[in-house]
Amino acid sequence: MMLHVPEVLTKAQVSELRALIDAAPWVDGNVTSGAQSALAKRNEQLPEDGEAARRGAEAVQDALARSRLFVSAALPQKVYPPLFNRYAGGQTFGLHVDNAIRQSRHGDIRIRTDLSATLFLSEPDDYDGGELTVEDTYGAHQVKLPAGDLILYPSTSLHSVEPVTRGTRVASFMWIQSMVRDDARRALLFDMDVSIQRLAMQLGQGEASVVALTGTYHNLLRMWAEV
Repeated sequence: MMLHVPEVLTKAQVSELRALIDAAPWVDGNVTSGAQSALAKRNEQLPEDGEAARRGAEAVQDALARSRLFVSAALPQKVYPPLFNRYAGGQTFGLHVDNAIRQSRHGDIRIRTDLSATLFLSEPDDYDGGELTVEDTYGAHQVKLPAGDLILYPSTSLHSVEPVTRGTRVASFMWIQSMVRDDARRALLFDMDVSIQRLAMQLGQGEASVVALTGTYHNLLRMWAEV
């Protein structure tokens, strides 16, 4: 399942975050690459153990926790601390699949990468190129979202970042270990949750069909969740 999550950050929050990270020193993006990814990756990254990256990651994680749409779709058990990258001057990231396991440099964080996410921190008009291309069973999808919006997709998807030919593309990226590992089951639970919320708005939270569907949702989550 691929999902656009709008307004994870407000425009004011984006501006505040950009002021923090733009002033910090950046390094070669291959500091977090696996051996194969390093062959395709050309960008810059904020060092994950730096003060700006730490404060920025905390701000993004707080925003994710407040996003009901993100939580409903991802059912996050663990979120790898968000990282930050930027592309300019033709930089790109060729077609690749994210590593199945992501471990921090110091080994204190390790997660299974069920989902990947990109939170855009540059407005689309600020740069040319830079589309995130994600391939699935329905073909290739190009994504270029407003600053503050996030795209969520399975980490097993082939994906790439097109060359940035004008301006600078800045984003936060992260990986999520979900309570529900299977993508099809997670998508079913998300669809059920969306339906429950719509019914609750129309009929009321205490209406019998809403209560029954909510019970079914939680019974399925109990069966499928790995906690």
